[in-house]
Formats: sequence, structure tokens, C-alpha cells
Amino acid sequence: MQISKRVQLIKPSPTLAIDAKAKALKQQGIDVINFGAGEPDFDTPINIKEAAIKAIKSGFTKYCPVAGTPDLKNAIIAKLKKDNGLAYFPEEIIVSNGAKHSLYNIFQAIIDDGDEVVIPAPFWVSYTDIVILAGGKPTIIQTSDKTDFKITPENVEKALTPKTKAVIVNSPSNPTGATYNAEELKAIAEVCVKNKILIISDDIYEKLTYDNFKFTSIVEVHPSAKELTIVVNGVSKAYSMTGWRIGYAAGPKNIISAMTKIQSQSTSNASSISIKASVEALNGTQEYVESMRKEFEKRRDYIVERLNDIKGMTCRKPEGAFYVFPNIKYFLGKTFNDKIINTDIEFADYLLDVAKIAVVPGSAFGAEGYMRLSYATSIENIKNGIDRLAAVLKD
Repeated sequence: MQISKRVQLIKPSPTLAIDAKAKALKQQGIDVINFGAGEPDFDTPINIKEAAIKAIKSGFTKYCPVAGTPDLKNAIIAKLKKDNGLAYFPEEIIVSNGAKHSLYNIFQAIIDDGDEVVIPAPFWVSYTDIVILAGGKPTIIQTSDKTDFKITPENVEKALTPKTKAVIVNSPSNPTGATYNAEELKAIAEVCVKNKILIISDDIYEKLTYDNFKFTSIVEVHPSAKELTIVVNGVSKAYSMTGWRIGYAAGPKNIISAMTKIQSQSTSNASSISIKASVEALNGTQEYVESMRKEFEKRRDYIVERLNDIKGMTCRKPEGAFYVFPNIKYFLGKTFNDKIINTDIEFADYLLDVAKIAVVPGSAFGAEGYMRLSYATSIENIKNGIDRLAAVLKD
């Protein structure tokens, strides 16, 4: 049986593949330190678990409205108002099976064959493939550590064509942790508004920022962009609920309605149990979020200092998320264990085989010559992992 051409155009998620490989080695009894994971290592807070248990015991285990229950929609609306100063109605909200599912629904709803989507690189690995699956064409704006991994309004303007449908803005960013301040976001939004280009604002790491950086919504700084913007968020990162699979999107009613139609013919509603847990996450105490953020900030400071102490490696200090994205170009073309390492993929393979540490090569994110390390692991693991890294990279 022939596989469709669109499926042949995409690849499996490299981050999930590396995470799976590291876990498989661990199951064999091999001591692997995994810097590949894109999820907090903290447990889901007990009050959220208890809300899920209560839902099960009370029989809240049936189908729900496709786009989400009224109580979760209201919790999302309250969150967007309180945290971001944004006002939405229930019909402008959809709850999906994770923020990735929200993004998938968005591009299925807005993209016709040949439409272009502007994506800054380094980018989250799924952006390009989700666009391709919808029949669209990714237009990549390349950035580097020299530009703090950020695009400018001039970059966006230059990338636009008559076929451009949307621009993705991800702040804080996966994989770099880079963040955009209010002025930078306003300038990018102005280009999109002027050219009537949709904005996909991926805010999933909004709660995890450091050095007193204040997260700002692109709609908050440019209210005229609201009718062109779909805000994507979820509970996975802020509340350590990756496996619960709840994401949401807020945006123009016609786009949300189209997304709901698509979801009704694919997954239907998100898990009823996870929905009740997410209501508690958004409405309940937020102390856990802040304690986790503080711990991530300590880990970030430590890992950045250690990486910059390795000869030939440079690593900017990210303002958000829980990743570092060091430049490893110094090491490419050099010989390790009698083998020349030419690419960041070979570099990552070498680290896993010899040092038993799992990292994700930058090329997976559209940025050859870098690697992503997640510091969503204990400080002890970070220390041991960087010790191993430094040891195998000695001249």
C-alpha cells in the first residue's frame, strides 16, 4: 500500500526519538544522563491530581463539548485577562489535546496548498512538519547567537510574499530560551497588521522567565493585532502536566470555529479527567509554579556557567523556558576517538555513545552547529552530565 506524499515529506520528532533512545539505554542498565527531555522533571501538584481523582470518583468520565467545557473555558478566559490583559469570549477559545494539537488544528484551519508560514530558526521541531502536513510551505528566517536568536521586523518584512499566510512567534523560545520584550513584539506585530498577516503566538513557556523578565503578550502590546492573532498555550510546562495533554488556543471566532470543526472530526474533546485537573491548575494556588521557576533559574545559572567554562564552547544565558543552546561549531571537523566529527548530529551521537549523555543536535531545530540541553533535570544530573561533557571534549 502506498503512503501519502505528505507523510513522506515529514519526519518523526527528533526530540522524542532521542528521549526514547536515552530511556531505552537506561532500561538496559546503562547510566545515561538525559538532557533531551522537553518536560519539567517535577511532579504534578497534589491539588491538581486530587481534582482529577475527584472527577473520576464523581463519574465525570463521558464525552464533553468538542471545544472544551464551560468551566475550563472560563478558567482560560480568567487567566488570559489576569495574566495578559486580554479579553475573550467562550466562542473564541478551544481546548485541545495539548498545545501541539492546537497548533495542528490552526494550520489545518488556515492553510491552503502553497500558503507560506514564516518561522524563525532555531524553531521547535514540529512547526515545519505541521505546516507541511497542512499543505503549506515553511519560510525560514535564520537567526544565531549573535542576534540573540531573535528576528526583527525587517526580517519579517523581507520574508513576506503574496502567499504568506502567517508568522510564528515563540517567546520564550524552544529551543533557545530567547524572549522578546514589549517593544520588539510591537514592532513585529506592526508589520503583520500592516500586511494583514496572521500571527501564531506560542506562549507555552510564558510562566518560566528569569532575571525579572516580564512576559508580554503580542496582543497586549498591539491591540490592533488581536483580530489577526491566535494565542496558543497550555498547562503542560507551567504545571508539569505534559502527560495530561491539555492545550488551548484563543483567537478570532471564525478561526476557532474552523478548528473546532476539524477537532470534531478527529479527536473530539480532550480527556474529561484532564479537563477537570486543568481547571484546578488555572484556578488554584500558583505557588508551585513560582517555586519551580526559581529552581529552574538556579539550574540555568549553573549550566550556563559550566558550559562557558569548556574551551571552545559558548552559551548565551536564556531568559526563559528550560533549555540552553550552546554553540559547538569549534568542535566540528575535529577528531575524537580517532573519528572526525563533522556535524552536530555526529557530535550528539558521540556524546551519547562515549559520555552517555543525551543532547539534541541543533540541526533538528534548523540550526546546524548548536545543541540543545534541557535543564529540566536535577542539579546533580546537570553537574555529572557537564563533568562528562567536559571530560570527553578535552584537547
